[in-house]
Amino acid sequence: MTRLGVALLFLFIAAGCNRPVQPGDPIPGLARAERDRFARGKVVFDSEFTPHTGLGPLFNSTACGECHEDPKAGGRGDEVEIHATAFSGGVCDPLVQEGGPVIQQHATPALKQALGIDSEPFPPSASARAMRTSPVVFGRGLLDLVPDSLILSYADPDDRNHDGVRGRPNRSLDGRIGRFGRKAFVPTLREFNAGAFPAEMGVTDPEQPTEENIGGKPIPPGVDSTADPEINQEALELADDFVRFLAPPTPAKLGKEGRRGRELFSQIGCATCHIPTLRTGDSPVPALRRREFAAYTDLLLHDLGPELADICLGRAAPADFRTEPLLDLRDATKFLHDGRATTLEQAVDLHGGEGAAARNGFKVLTPADRAALIAFLKSL
Repeated sequence: MTRLGVALLFLFIAAGCNRPVQPGDPIPGLARAERDRFARGKVVFDSEFTPHTGLGPLFNSTACGECHEDPKAGGRGDEVEIHATAFSGGVCDPLVQEGGPVIQQHATPALKQALGIDSEPFPPSASARAMRTSPVVFGRGLLDLVPDSLILSYADPDDRNHDGVRGRPNRSLDGRIGRFGRKAFVPTLREFNAGAFPAEMGVTDPEQPTEENIGGKPIPPGVDSTADPEINQEALELADDFVRFLAPPTPAKLGKEGRRGRELFSQIGCATCHIPTLRTGDSPVPALRRREFAAYTDLLLHDLGPELADICLGRAAPADFRTEPLLDLRDATKFLHDGRATTLEQAVDLHGGEGAAARNGFKVLTPADRAALIAFLKSL
């Protein structure tokens, strides 16, 4: 090959390495074997379950990809779930013995015939109901590797700096720092993915091998004939790797207005919770190891005020929510945990509690500056 050919080859490789990451793309830099597991995991992620392959007897969806599909696999869905818990005297009960906290909205034909129900009964002990949209799961493998020490470095439960923001971690029942779910209750991506199969599809797996109850009652005989676990370890690990290797999309290139909006995002206090970049710790996967990435979250809980309050979970009170990672906003049409906001302006306006100062800062911006900040958000 001539010197010019070699030079052009290197330019081609460099351009390929620097190309924007699109929704649904894998993390750049994965080894061939990791890319193969990503592709095979997508097949599991998109596989549609039936009662004969383990679906149900109660379920919300028939495939992972049914709820995470827009604009690509791993994106958001148009489904809205129902969750329920009880909160009394500062203690949260997830109502597991009554079918909570996820209330499945569909039943298999066999369960309908046995009990005459089309969905799971709402727990009678519940003190609150919550609606939940399906978020994107892009970049979750990177969030999984953010060191606990970094998350805790952003915590300020006593508001020592007097900015009105009191971020604090949620913790699992065994005390580990949570980071996944709208209430940041689940500590690891592996646990979150393994728990989604039975909670969302009624499909048991080796790490969640027991069927959930039917509103607190056992499954009637003959309703579920598929042996547990209903997917094997290899399928679970492949699905986990697909989600783990999904990249956060590259933000769009900013023009002058967008750059102004990025400055305002920090100036009015949005970046206090929606921290633009985080860095991963160690990992056996080099492409995930010690990597800085666009996150726009601190993975901490914040009280967003009574208007958004719904259920508790772990140490999260009804008004507490984990800072949502602002990823792939350009493709979103509904916002917040329950999808009640149909514009970004509405989503900002609904931030109360610890988000009130940033919300008020947005309100007093000039129309041009508000438009600039929205333009920046739409680039993400």
